[in-house]
Amino acid sequence: MASDIKVNNIKSYSGDTLTLGQSGDTVNVVGTLDGSGLTGLNADNLTSGTVPDARFPATLPAVSGANLTGIETGTDWQSTIVTGSTLTAVAGRGYWIDTTSNQCTITFPSSASVGDTIELVDYARTWGTNKIIIDSNGLNYQGEDDTYNVEYDTSGQGLRVVYSGATKGWIPTSDEVSEDNPVSPTYSVDFLVIAGGAAGGVDSGGGGGAGGYRASYNSESSGGGGSSESALQVTPGTQYTVTVGGGGAGTSSDTAKGNNGSNSSISGSGLTTITSIGGGGGGSNGGANHVVINVGADGGSGGGAGMTSNGGTRSGGSGTANQGFNGGTGQGGGYPNRKGGGGGGASAVGGNATTTVAGNGGNGVASTITGSSVTRAGGGGGGGTNSSGTAGSGGTGGGGAGSVSSNGTSATANTGSGGGAANYQNTAGSGGSGIVILRMATAKYTGTTTGSPSVTTSGSDTILTFNASGSYTA
Repeated sequence: MASDIKVNNIKSYSGDTLTLGQSGDTVNVVGTLDGSGLTGLNADNLTSGTVPDARFPATLPAVSGANLTGIETGTDWQSTIVTGSTLTAVAGRGYWIDTTSNQCTITFPSSASVGDTIELVDYARTWGTNKIIIDSNGLNYQGEDDTYNVEYDTSGQGLRVVYSGATKGWIPTSDEVSEDNPVSPTYSVDFLVIAGGAAGGVDSGGGGGAGGYRASYNSESSGGGGSSESALQVTPGTQYTVTVGGGGAGTSSDTAKGNNGSNSSISGSGLTTITSIGGGGGGSNGGANHVVINVGADGGSGGGAGMTSNGGTRSGGSGTANQGFNGGTGQGGGYPNRKGGGGGGASAVGGNATTTVAGNGGNGVASTITGSSVTRAGGGGGGGTNSSGTAGSGGTGGGGAGSVSSNGTSATANTGSGGGAANYQNTAGSGGSGIVILRMATAKYTGTTTGSPSVTTSGSDTILTFNASGSYTA
């Protein structure tokens, strides 16, 4: 015998043939043990014992669907994202369905076996906009025949459907919606917000004050000696309203102060509104009301004071903290020796007048938010009367010059500067309209605006310049 074998109840043994069985059995199936292997043995005729390893085949048969059943192998997820309007589904597969551009009709197999599964997932969270429709292709779906529409229209939905048999057909065993709590990361937007400048006064009037000046870019100063502010933090998908204030209109009346400028602002949901205050109008002669009308008006920057022939001084208007400076004082004396003070600017107080020289407008502030240095928000120059003495000049950044003999000079548009004062019965210079500028990373810029702002780039940033009101959607 080539190898040993230990077996209970040996009936007989001859050569290499071993006959197994219980004593007294009439006939038993025998097993032959020889050099080629072990044959003819089964649970009925080999109940216990030890068989050497060498008696088994060197290579075991492969495991396959033909000889291994009842084991779940998992869903075969497809790597291609389904974006079309139709899909023919195959049992055992999972599909990512992207309905961003269209709804999708999914046709199930026309025949199925119990336990067949199909899985569908809302890839782009768009089923709420463009639904999916399941065509059960003649088979029941949750007990209903194929005459019913099966639709899923909830964004973020995931669906696992199993075939249960002809009666109920396909049944969802998992129908879940993934919770959508997106964190919309905010991003930074720098700003320059300048309000409209004011008009100058009339007849030894004061210059108009510049509009309030607020800035966040590149650590550059705001008006009135204020520090640079923090950039805006905007939320994607939110629309932000941009308001650009107009300049105060110039008039020829010497019984009223020059018109103030209008506010500029940026506002939107979740944002602390950024508001710059319109410039204060220049004081005028005032006639019988000279004590009231002489004084410059308050504003982003204050208007310069006007003056009558009465001696003494009048005060300029007050500027707003962190936006602009005060207007200069007016000075009176014997006719025609009376002059108005300069309007306040974003970076300096308006000049004080003497009886012979009117005050100059206060200077503006420079900003590089557009990629180059530009000065804006200068005050308007003070004026006089009867061609006597010297008029005040406009402040840097667009302020209008005053006059002792004719009209005042209007401020430059979209600088927020103040207009110059005028001679008696002439027209004061108008204030310059304001401006709002936004600067952000080009990678964040959405391109969604209203109001037709100019769009430029500088390095890796995009700049929006609003010369009129509009909006930006982050």
